[in-house]
Amino acid sequence: MARRSAHAALCSLALLLLLPAAWSATFTMTNNCGYTVWPGLLSGAGTAPLSTTGFALAHGASATVDAPASWSGRMWARTLCATDAATGKFTCATGDCGSGSVQCGGGGAAPPATLAEFTLDGSGGLDFFDVSLVDGYNVPMLIVPQGAGAAAAGSSNGSADSGKCMATGCLVDLNGACPADLRVMATASASTGAGGGGAVACRSACEAFGTPQYCCSGAYGNPNTCKPSTYSQFFKTACPRAYSYAYDDSTSTFTCAAGTSYAITFCPSTTSGKYSGENPQAAGLQPSNGSMVYLGGDQLATGDARIGAARSSPLVFAAAALAAVVLL
Repeated sequence: MARRSAHAALCSLALLLLLPAAWSATFTMTNNCGYTVWPGLLSGAGTAPLSTTGFALAHGASATVDAPASWSGRMWARTLCATDAATGKFTCATGDCGSGSVQCGGGGAAPPATLAEFTLDGSGGLDFFDVSLVDGYNVPMLIVPQGAGAAAAGSSNGSADSGKCMATGCLVDLNGACPADLRVMATASASTGAGGGGAVACRSACEAFGTPQYCCSGAYGNPNTCKPSTYSQFFKTACPRAYSYAYDDSTSTFTCAAGTSYAITFCPSTTSGKYSGENPQAAGLQPSNGSMVYLGGDQLATGDARIGAARSSPLVFAAAALAAVVLL
């Protein structure tokens, strides 16, 4: 009797240890901008909420957020935020979520805003992620897969989809070079910090003009009729791996094995690694933080050793528990 009870207990323990290690993810957000940003987080419909929907992230600071299994949603940086002394309302010049407080509470980013989009443990047991400029741009952003999932992608026995487990983002400052009819200028009350009184964001052509041609709607609501525009090509030339318009999937969606964690950096610098996909010179742009950032496969294959070790430990312990079950 005691032997059967021990057997059942060990089986339960092994399953509990294996499931979260395999399917959950940790997002590590780092702010390399020369000013505070306020990340916003929005969970998709029918998806379990995260522990936070918004917080302040000072220059040089990092914060981690754990996501449950099969989570989907988006993250972004709000800039030039302040609380009105008279009303107590919290608002941001870019990426505002309309909640009136630091926590977005289910509100999404008001465009223009650079978006990090995720679907964890989706089709085929893969995570899907991208950096999107479809709703415009406000800050440079980089996503780098971390831990065991990223390491597996770099191994010789990785899956057929592992070639898409790589860094993506938009690393250059597009605000200064933004076409005049898309440019968002700082207001008098938001003249410090991001933009320094100049351009603080760059709108999409859809938001600026609202026509079906630019919004991929109506007669243009399919990939055969909605083609890249001069405006979307401005974004694509500078940031080849980022979404530039609605049907930009083939070059802009990336996948990793479920259980991968992700580092999200706002205003990435050369300390972020190597990334060969950006072409700021082609669009006459200045790199973020005064230098270009390159991300190579060697660094992606290694990932974050600490996260990898943290995720592998429960798996090793669970394997030991299963071995004990067999011995019983």
